[in-house]
Amino acid sequence: MPSSKLAIGIVGLPNVGKSTLFKTLTKKEILIANYPFATIDPNVGVVLVPDERVDKLAELSKSKKKIYATVDFVDIAGLVKGASTGEGLGNKFLANIREVDTVLYVLRAFKKSDIVNTQNEVNPLKEKEILDVELILKDLETVNKRIDGLSGDFRQNKKEAVKEMAVLKKAKDFLSQEKILIDQTWAADETEILKNFQLLTFKPRLYLLNGKDEDVGDEIKNTLKNYLIVDVISEYESEGLSQSERVELGLPELSETDILVKKSYELLNLITFLTTGEDETRAWTIKKGDTAPIAGAAIHTDFLNKFVKAEVVFWKDLLETQGYPNARATGKLRTEGKEYVVKDGDVIEFKHG
Repeated sequence: MPSSKLAIGIVGLPNVGKSTLFKTLTKKEILIANYPFATIDPNVGVVLVPDERVDKLAELSKSKKKIYATVDFVDIAGLVKGASTGEGLGNKFLANIREVDTVLYVLRAFKKSDIVNTQNEVNPLKEKEILDVELILKDLETVNKRIDGLSGDFRQNKKEAVKEMAVLKKAKDFLSQEKILIDQTWAADETEILKNFQLLTFKPRLYLLNGKDEDVGDEIKNTLKNYLIVDVISEYESEGLSQSERVELGLPELSETDILVKKSYELLNLITFLTTGEDETRAWTIKKGDTAPIAGAAIHTDFLNKFVKAEVVFWKDLLETQGYPNARATGKLRTEGKEYVVKDGDVIEFKHG
């Protein structure tokens, strides 16, 4: 069943700007203090995914309500070396991160010396390494535990156990070499097996370098893929400004945090389809490649089994033709069946039995 909930865990060493980022994203009042472990219980904030399509379609349909897609950001206590063995708030941190879909590493690139640095230097790649190792050690613990639990069935040569054991041993091998699991090559059936264990290094990751562009050298840019450079404190200070106010002040129209949300969507292969009418215009989150009945199930579970057809029009075509009657008359509105793969930006009306 598609989940319209996306959860991103914000991780990093203490005092790298995680909580300031979280506060900017969610506009929530949380404790931001200049000392390690200011965040002990994970704070969860719901962030709207900015979407001009929702705004324009709502205007066209004269909708009473606009409902955007959302992302949950989970701010997790600062991680220190040794967290996997319970150092600092280690184990609690690692239990919280299991629940998220993707991991956002916040790495310190800023040079400000008045913010306590738990490291001897400003070195984002070294920070990444510390975070990686802690997650790897925790995954090794999980994998070893499962290997032990499986040994009885494996000795009896049970087919499923033999298959699972091979995958776990492959994973253990990579982890022992301090390799991140998601960066390795896996067959589809291996991926399905690994998904069951919510392994921390098997989650997609995004790197946020907290600082200005000039703080980040080429070596860092070339080493990290899926990175963003965000001056978190500037974003925090400009939080709440409209797009036009941002432009007047010489800031980019879209805030860095909006870009972060969009990039997280891309990373997880998520797309948005829309529904529009007088009551509401709404954005729905599904996986790229989902068919019409699966997309319909995001709205109501009945749509999965009782799906009859879908009336589909691309959002720009609907705007250009000024509504459904003209879209139908000009052939822009199509009737699609069960096999139809939904595209990002489709506006859909589902018919079910």
